[in-house]
Amino acid sequence: MKSRVLILGAGFGGLELATLLSEALGEAADVVLIDKSDSFVFGYSRIDVMFGKTTLDAVRLPYDDFAKPGIRLVRDTITAIDADARRVTTTEGIYEADFLVIALGADYDIPATPGLAEYGNEFYSNMGADRLRSVLPGFSGGSVLIGVCGFPYKCPPGPSECALTLHHYLTERGIRDKCDITFVSPLSTPMPASAEMAQALMDSFEDFGIRLLRQRKVIRLEPGLAVLDDGMELPFDLFLGVPKHTPPQVVIDSGLTEDGWVPIHLATLETRFPDVYAIGDMAATGLPKSGTFAESAARSVSTAILAKLEGAEAEQNTGTGTCIVEYGDGRVSYAELDFLTGASLQAIYHPPSIAGKTFKNGFDGHRRARWFNA
Repeated sequence: MKSRVLILGAGFGGLELATLLSEALGEAADVVLIDKSDSFVFGYSRIDVMFGKTTLDAVRLPYDDFAKPGIRLVRDTITAIDADARRVTTTEGIYEADFLVIALGADYDIPATPGLAEYGNEFYSNMGADRLRSVLPGFSGGSVLIGVCGFPYKCPPGPSECALTLHHYLTERGIRDKCDITFVSPLSTPMPASAEMAQALMDSFEDFGIRLLRQRKVIRLEPGLAVLDDGMELPFDLFLGVPKHTPPQVVIDSGLTEDGWVPIHLATLETRFPDVYAIGDMAATGLPKSGTFAESAARSVSTAILAKLEGAEAEQNTGTGTCIVEYGDGRVSYAELDFLTGASLQAIYHPPSIAGKTFKNGFDGHRRARWFNA
């Protein structure tokens, strides 16, 4: 029996789900995977791009290299989603499916923070990171403000990575003593899911002279000045921002969202529409918006689809994933998180080390090989 699965978005969740279905069904999979981009970029690669350790072209993984039995990857722009009919319209045609999985991630709402585009820089998008690669070498000193402009956002430790790497970058350039670094976060700690990781990050901030302002966010930028949601004003010479996140407009227009995100049944990832699932950053899971959590969601959805096709047993969403923190000096820490398989959150923390960098390289290499034969 053909599956007729339509997957929207070729990020962590979409790539893993397509791979799992291909492994289980082979040529009978009948999966269409749609993404408007021509390549995939691991989110953590943008830190290396912005600090000049690599180039955007070097970290791109072309979708042309994603070749799996039973999978057809279509590069196209989605213009409408009819969840009730499981029908999707693109600029090139119409697709219908028995199972629809929406994994389009989160977009960046730059205009939601007045002045961000004119007076600041964001480092979460490919273009933003690439732009900063040319901006940062020209910075010679002053106040740097790393500010989060909305919550929730992808990769909770991402801004901490930026702050730590910035410290080492400025130190290597011999200008750290001419710079102040302030990090504004809406969270109560830099990493709420792991108390040990959060404490280690705060200890490092103190050691490196990085000022942390918690439970606040940036709501507006003026020339050389950031305004926080509590009315506090912070001067800056360089602003590095995490823009407000939002589901793609086509998802909002589809009527799938409530309170800003797509509600799902947490155990199954199914939306209120039968055989329509949402995984990844746009789903309202309450879990970290991170690629590995999209992967664990993909595993659950794959078993749900296979259960309906072949009578196999569906597995509930485990809510498991790994958060990795680059320190910028060759060390990496990471936390292995399990939100749903036990009675309470389980977190195994690995302190920053060179061995952590080896783990990160293996994490990267495994997925390159699995998805792109790289």
